[in-house]
Amino acid sequence: MLATVEAGALWHEWDWAPIPLVSALLSSALYLRGWISVRQTRGREFPVWRLICFQSGLLLAWLAVSSPIGAFDDYLLSAHMLQHFVLMSAAPPLIILGAPVVPFLRGVPRFILRRVMRPWMWSGLRKAGRILLHPAFVWLLMNVTFLGWHVPVAFELTFSSELLHNLEHAMFLFTSCAFWWVVLAPWPAKRVWPAWTMIPYLLSADVLNTILCALLMFSGRIFYPSYASADRITTLTPLQDQVAAGGEMWVLNSAIFLGFAAFITFNLLAGSRTRLQKNGVSAPVNAV
Repeated sequence: MLATVEAGALWHEWDWAPIPLVSALLSSALYLRGWISVRQTRGREFPVWRLICFQSGLLLAWLAVSSPIGAFDDYLLSAHMLQHFVLMSAAPPLIILGAPVVPFLRGVPRFILRRVMRPWMWSGLRKAGRILLHPAFVWLLMNVTFLGWHVPVAFELTFSSELLHNLEHAMFLFTSCAFWWVVLAPWPAKRVWPAWTMIPYLLSADVLNTILCALLMFSGRIFYPSYASADRITTLTPLQDQVAAGGEMWVLNSAIFLGFAAFITFNLLAGSRTRLQKNGVSAPVNAV
């Protein structure tokens, strides 16, 4: 009975920490202000669905760290991995689908843009962007961050320091945003690598996700001692909770990776067929 009461109480544990809340509200307001402005001249590039995607991604990122999920993650690895999924695979692609660069630049008050940002923005930021958003670098950065923080020693450190826990979340979110930036190349970004390369880019990331999840599910031992000693708020044993966490990450992350890979493949095939038709070449109806 005690466990049920404790679990029920956790559903009311919202974290109203000022930094995540103010960051989310400020980003939301700046994007909305800029989106309204840019719609007057670039309505085709910024339909309503981009606004919905960005705001939804921002809301999901805030909920991942501030909703009761953050309270449950001290007791359940499956809750902790759900939090990681949202920060790495759910919120980032939505944020990037919002094509946030131009709306943010339009949303920032002009005096700040002119006096604070412009002197260094065009030279320094573009040079840094070419390096930091190179597909090979971003793929390595995201996957090293993902796997590195799930190494038991590093993972356990986040239980001893709230600062490290927040750093882990920030690294998950920002490296994943960079990862999905390369995949989605939101306007006005240009691809460094051809679109077809995003298929192995995504599939190779999914392979690493699969390896980690399989280890959690089939190793037969507890990876993270903190969960073995945590109060039980469900009927799951620590090992069962770990298996559930691995299965959860495996299914959810793979669905995102494979879904985008399939979408890119479909678009490439559709584009090839359209080009053949424009060139007067008909695809065979009954190919043997």
